[in-house]
Amino acid sequence: MLVELLTAAEAGFKDPSIEANLKQFCLVLLVSLGVATMSRAFSVLRNIPYTLLLLLVGLGLAVLDVRLINLSPELILFIFLPPLLFEAAWNLNWQSLRRNLVPILLFAILGVLICVAGLVWGLQGIAGTSLATALLVGASLSATDPVSVVALFRELGVDKKLTVLMEGESLFNDGVAVVAFNLLVGLALGIEQFDLSVSLARFLIFTGVGISVGGLIGFGISFLTQRFDLPLVEQSLTLVSAYGTYLVAEELGGSGVIAVVTTGLILGNFGSRIGMNPRTRLLVSEFWEFVAFFVNSIVFLLIGDQVKFAGLADNLNSIGIAIAIIILSRAISTFGLSALSNALVNSDISWQGQTLLWWGGLRGSVSVALALSVPASLAEREEIIAIVFGVMLFTLLVQGLTTQPLLDRLGLLADKIVLKDYQQMTAQRVALTRVMKRLVEIKESEALDPEFVGYQMALVEGQLDEVKEKMLRLEQQNEDVRNLTTEQLREELLAIESDTYAELIRAGRLKDELTPLLQSVLPDRIGEVH
Repeated sequence: MLVELLTAAEAGFKDPSIEANLKQFCLVLLVSLGVATMSRAFSVLRNIPYTLLLLLVGLGLAVLDVRLINLSPELILFIFLPPLLFEAAWNLNWQSLRRNLVPILLFAILGVLICVAGLVWGLQGIAGTSLATALLVGASLSATDPVSVVALFRELGVDKKLTVLMEGESLFNDGVAVVAFNLLVGLALGIEQFDLSVSLARFLIFTGVGISVGGLIGFGISFLTQRFDLPLVEQSLTLVSAYGTYLVAEELGGSGVIAVVTTGLILGNFGSRIGMNPRTRLLVSEFWEFVAFFVNSIVFLLIGDQVKFAGLADNLNSIGIAIAIIILSRAISTFGLSALSNALVNSDISWQGQTLLWWGGLRGSVSVALALSVPASLAEREEIIAIVFGVMLFTLLVQGLTTQPLLDRLGLLADKIVLKDYQQMTAQRVALTRVMKRLVEIKESEALDPEFVGYQMALVEGQLDEVKEKMLRLEQQNEDVRNLTTEQLREELLAIESDTYAELIRAGRLKDELTPLLQSVLPDRIGEVH
């Protein structure tokens, strides 16, 4: 029996299709890593977000008619999307998400409806497309994908609140958009009639099953990892949960996207605290950072590579109208819903922040996947794909590449550069303090010439004093810097409290996770100190 299995496996490895696919995959990786290297090797490319640079290279390959891999909706939705969603949810702080949950849900639910309604009205009434085309284009383009913008925010140190709003909207928005697309496909094909109560019931079932499956798996793995301390096993469990949650939810008729987001949020904010020690948590976070980089590298390169310029040229009028409608509907949803949120829960979203959220609403992999999944039986399928690709390219290339100048123009960048400098000084202070501690140990042990060690200590101490002086000057001159120090201290103290509870749970001295007492005691900002 064993011999037969080995013979079958050997025959499989000799299959020429496997070898060809492996070569294609290696070629994609080679191009992606080459772009990553170029983006750091040449200063002129450093201001272009890495994902957009990959998209440009993919477009260049498309111009040359070099097709690396056939990009299918199954490849995006079942292979690429789950890890990207999980990584974003894993790193999204629940406390920050909860504080901004009202505007995020408004953007993710009502924003989708405004986008779909606007595109249906514009494409059918102005561009003259069929209702099926307008419905499916609207559902496809209602999903935002601000990967490049969020990466730019993090690199430049933009206000965390804007990052949370944009990333949180995208996570929930993707789920709502996929559900909306599934509901509208039947209408577009003419096999279903629109019924508000039925559509609402189906929406609630999709989301309810997704949240239930995600919650069950997320909490299940959280309590499971309390029982052992095996970093590689715990890391593997998170990977299995990302794909397994998606597949189980889809199989049960729910939203795989919402299920993965739920699981990622639970494991990142609850499971990693009660079931993982700090070292394992860091290991898992670094693993998912690599996975996100790896998947994004492939996705954006292949999206650019799939563009068919002939189809774009044939539908240029519809694409132009769709772009105008997208920008207008995004403005209505962003400014209108932000004003509503500010009035309802005092969200305090400034007009500068609203402008940035409006312009940063890019479209990407989810929109492409939904467009490619339009049934081949629909006559307008190629038109839908062309419009979606055209709008996606405009948002990524035009809006994506102009986000940094917009940040500067809105005055959101100047203070952030100061904060970034302060954070670098903080790291230098910590490093130099550790160096001084080590030199003191060497001096006390008399392992080296005391005069030599003393000279080294004087040099390091001089650098340390200089760094401390610069930090003190920034703290005195800039309120944002003072608020940053308060926020960092608050996060550190809350982490210590949560880690202590987690250690007691793992040791069997505490049965349940406690709500941190310091959460409601420590101030978020300097101005809250009385």
